[in-house]
This record gives sequence, structure tokens and C-alpha cells, in this order.
Amino acid sequence: MMENFKIIGISVQTTNQNNQAATDLGQLWSRFYQEEISKQIPSKESDDVYAIYTDYESDYTGKYTTIIGHRVSTLDIIPDGLTGREIKNEKLLRYIAKGEMPNAVVESWQEIWANDIALYRTYHADFEVYGEKSQQGGDSEVEIYIGVR
Repeated sequence: MMENFKIIGISVQTTNQNNQAATDLGQLWSRFYQEEISKQIPSKESDDVYAIYTDYESDYTGKYTTIIGHRVSTLDIIPDGLTGREIKNEKLLRYIAKGEMPNAVVESWQEIWANDIALYRTYHADFEVYGEKSQQGGDSEVEIYIGVR
């Protein structure tokens, strides 16, 4: 089930105000690859990379936490400097961002924010899944899941 899972990764608190998230998330993604965070995560369930948005202060206009990491089978061991979290949603809506990354993901989020779906969002945890198809240039695909009631 995609609704409930555990994640370990690196995290940052940010906000969409004043383009802050673009800067913070760019730095977080760079760290994830430069410091080879994947290799530090125990009990990985897959090589898919997850970007989780959670701890929302209010809605998408307020502060929130982003965690970039992998799904894991247990949170028993969380290495120093990493964050472990259980993600729980009752219902999810799935979007597929298609095209050059990260532009396609950014465009999908802009559509989500502008859409009536905003009324039904729970703001518990939303996430993106970067699987095998996410590294294919103009043909890339990334799944985006939104928690809704």
C-alpha cells in the first residue's frame, strides 16, 4: 500500500514564499547525491528516491519539511544526521509529471496548487517518487501523490 510507509533520508524545513523552497530543495538534492546518502540508509525497500513534504504549518503557503530518501522496512536504526519518519495517509491522488526534470515536476505542482483539489488536501504528507523512468530526459516520468480526505 502506498498510503503508509516508512522513510529515512535527509531533511530541511522550508517555505514556498520568496522562492525559498527552490533554493533549499536544490541544496537538499545536491547533498543527497554528493554525500551519497543512499548508501547510508539501512533496510532500503527499493532504489526509488522519495521526496516527502510533511509537517505542514498550514497549507502550501506556510512552512513545511521536505525529506529526500528511500522507503525502508524499519525505523529501528536511523543513522546520525538522517531523519526517519512514518508516512500515513488515508487516501492519495496520483499525478504523473512528464517531461524534462525538474521542470515537469514544478509545472505539475503549479497545476495542483491552482486546482480545486486544494480544498480536499489533508496536508499530512505528499510525496514524489523518482523511479527508473525519472532519468530519461524529455521522456522522464515522476509520480506525485497528494494526501486527500
